[in-house]
Order: sequence, then C-alpha cells, then structure tokens
Amino acid sequence: MWWPSRQLEVSTRAGYRSYLDKHFLPFFGDIPMAEILPSTVQAWITKAMASGLAPRSVVKYHVMLHGIFKRAVRDRVIAYNPCADSELPKVITKKPRMLAPVEFERLLACIPLRFAALVLTEIETGLRWGELIALRPRHIDFRRRSITVEETIVEVSKKLSPTGERMIVKPYPKDDEPRTLAVSQELLDVLAARIQGLDLNRGDLIFPSTEASGGRPLSRNTFRTRVWLPALNKAELGFHVRMHDLRHAHASWLLAGGADLKSVMDRLGHSQIQTTQRYLHSLPGADEKALAAFTRIRHASDDGRITRSPERGAPKGLRGA
Repeated sequence: MWWPSRQLEVSTRAGYRSYLDKHFLPFFGDIPMAEILPSTVQAWITKAMASGLAPRSVVKYHVMLHGIFKRAVRDRVIAYNPCADSELPKVITKKPRMLAPVEFERLLACIPLRFAALVLTEIETGLRWGELIALRPRHIDFRRRSITVEETIVEVSKKLSPTGERMIVKPYPKDDEPRTLAVSQELLDVLAARIQGLDLNRGDLIFPSTEASGGRPLSRNTFRTRVWLPALNKAELGFHVRMHDLRHAHASWLLAGGADLKSVMDRLGHSQIQTTQRYLHSLPGADEKALAAFTRIRHASDDGRITRSPERGAPKGLRGA
C-alpha cells in the first residue's frame, strides 16, 4: 500500500527498505495497522532510545513512520495517525568542527598519490560523492575553465537494485538540474594530466575503481576503509573528518572568503538557501574575526565614538536613550 504508491529514487527506496527491515518490522511485526495505538508507537520510541539509537535518528525514522500511517489514513485503512502526538527525544544541534585549510593540507599530504586528484577536485568543487565519481572528461570545459555536473552514481545493494547492479548511473544530479562550476587552472592541469596519463576517452570515468580507461565506479566504502581512514589516522588531526566534510569545508571557505550565499547555494546544488546558511561562521576562529571586524568599524574614527561621562559614569552617546 505505502511502498508501491511512492515515487522514489533508487537510493531512497533502498534506504527506506533498510529502515523497514531494521527498525520497524522487528518491533511492529504482524500487528494489524488498526491495532497500532499511540502508546504502541511511544513504546517503539522508548525501546529505540534504550537500544542506543541517537535522538536525531529516532526523529528521522519517526518521520518515515508518520508518513506510512498518514497514507493509511488517506486511504481509509485507519481512522487516525498514531504518530500524531508522539513524544520525541530532544535533538541538540552541535556546531560542527569545520576543517581549516592548514588541516586539509596535512590530510592531503597523507592521501596516496593515486587519489590526490580526487581529493583536490572535491575540496575545490564541493561535489557530492556520487557526482564526484561520475565525472568524465566530457564534463570538463578546459577553455572556459569549468566543470558541468550532470550525472550522479548511486550505490545500493544488489538485492535492492532494480537492475541487479550495485552501481547505478543517473543522468541527473540530486537536485535534478545540471550545474556548471568555475574551477582553477591548477585543478584543470591536475585533471588534464590524469586524463592523459590514463588515456581516458570522453565518456570514461575520471576516478574509476582501477587505474585504467573504461574502469568501473569507485565504491564509497572501499575508498573510505582503504584510503580515507588510514590517511586520517596518519594525519592525526585530533577530530574525525568524513570525505563528505570536504563539501562542507568548501562551502565554509567560500563564505569566509566573501562569496555571497546565493552563489554558494547554486555551486553546491542546494534547493534551499537555509541549507547553505548552515556554513556561515563555521570556520575555527570565525567568531573572533567577527568581533575584530566589529571593533575595527566601531573605532574607525573618533567621530561619534562613545565616551564615558565623568560626572554620571554613563556613556555620553547613550544618555537619554
């Protein structure tokens, strides 16, 4: 009922299937939907928290559960949604630790040479993993110094794949619209050397799983376990960094350097500007720099400077305010 009626991307469908199998079916089992009460859902929340599931994950899975029952109400299978008044755990948002440029250089120095071009491309473009590994020579315009993002590769289990293949190429990125990014000549030189060195054709993957033309897509998990984590351990940064955090660093560096929100939003392929706003003032020391900027403006000249009245001990500029 709920499953076939949804229009879902392959990766989203695979994720939902995993959530159902791992988090919902073991608890709710064969209970008829009409017999699932608000107290039943609350019991699931309590058990999930007791098992160690993070509050943010509980809230995320509850959204999916709510959607299932919402469709059941719409189809008159049940009279009300038992998820409507659930008491959910409080989610505390922590300020992310953003990778600073000097830390990136330390990490890059520990990346094997074979994957250096991939990491350099990621930090300069902020592409999603699927967009990054889907890049081909035909996506690069060396004359205009740009890269066009028009494909993505999603990785799902063969059991849940509609084609039986683990890697599925989609002819459009996550936001459904191709986008073109300006890149530096330095990065173009790195990519040109790679294309020439591997003798890649226009339709070959630039970052395949094997160093050869016509190679298959690189697995995220393979890269993470065999390349990324060993490099991260070697770099000894003192905090955990995911490959995806390079995308966050890219956005943060752009904004710290003075780029406007709309440009960064378009570059990252965000559909909402609120998503991009998360990266404002996220670099280490950003708050101190903001205070220094305020101080410079405040004391730029003596005109209008607030001084303290010797008689009353109150700032003259604030008297009568």
